Amino acid sequence: MSGQVWVSLISLGGVVLGGMLSYLVQHRTQSSVERAERQRQLSTLSEARFIEVAAEAERSAFSRPSAWDDTHSWYLTTQGVMNRLWVAERLIRIQFPLPVHEAARAYFLDLNRTVWEGLPDGESVRDYLEDNRLAFLDAARAVMG
Repeated sequence: MSGQVWVSLISLGGVVLGGMLSYLVQHRTQSSVERAERQRQLSTLSEARFIEVAAEAERSAFSRPSAWDDTHSWYLTTQGVMNRLWVAERLIRIQFPLPVHEAARAYFLDLNRTVWEGLPDGESVRDYLEDNRLAFLDAARAVMG
């Protein structure tokens, strides 16, 4: 073969190799971006679930009857809400940095205490929960950007 043919073949091989490498880099970058987006969406969903269930728990705290037992409709409904809140709080621990979970945990504990034990006469449920609710929302917003 002549030198010109070899140069053309080597040049063609370089173009093919460069194209393959470019494709692999673009494919890997796209996969990485998609993975990061899926993780962001899961985190957003977990945060939204926690906030939604926490709001239900707050409503349970506001509607807490002065006397109830384990057959009372309030208890039956609230038990399910608090179980879902417990699970949502655990998901926050898995998917968010520790400061977000610590804030969620403090809010959860306040809610749990308020729902099951109530507050002393004259204390407001809203006021009692406000600081830890806002701390959680602020911590989550800082992470979510």
